[in-house]
Parts: sequence; C-alpha cells; structure tokens
Amino acid sequence: MEVLHLNKESFEKLTTQSEKAVLIDFWATWCGPCQKLTAELEALAADHEDIIVGKINIEEPENVQLAVSLGVNSIPALFFYRNGQLEKQLVGFMKKAELEAKLGL
Repeated sequence: MEVLHLNKESFEKLTTQSEKAVLIDFWATWCGPCQKLTAELEALAADHEDIIVGKINIEEPENVQLAVSLGVNSIPALFFYRNGQLEKQLVGFMKKAELEAKLGL
C-alpha cells in the first residue's frame, strides 16, 4: 500500500474509523531525518498490507494546530494507532527493521 498524504480531517477519520493499524508521520520538507524516513516508511507500507501509513506536513497551515494539539515538539514524530487508540509515539529517524521491532510487527 502506498503512503498517504493526510490533513486534519483525513487524519481524524483514519485514526478513529480504520480497522487497520495506522502509522502517522509528522514531518517537514526542511527536515533531513524526515526525508530519510520517507523511504523506510514506503518500504514498511509495502511489506505490511495490514497497516496504513500516512504523512502530515507540519508546514501546511491547516496541519499546524493538529501537530500542536498532539504535542509534536520534534520531527519526525510517529504516532501509531490501533483500534482507534494511540498505542505508541516515536521520535526521530529509524530504519524499517527498528520501526517493525518498536511497533511489534
């Protein structure tokens, strides 16, 4: 499955209504680790059809308040939801294998 680009509305719908687990990456274009993480997330999404991977660009004005409301202080910030509940929060670049281990995949 490909990585989805989300906004506040699609984020809320996806994290509360999806039957699949959802991994959300808060990122920005100027963030080097965020850029490196994109390839790892794409590989994760390709290998795990049971997970929806989405990205939210915090540079877009409509996404700033969402990031603030979730307490995003550093990026990349990863939020992992299962059954509509936030299960884990991770910060920083990680290789796919490390992500899989930390998320229990």
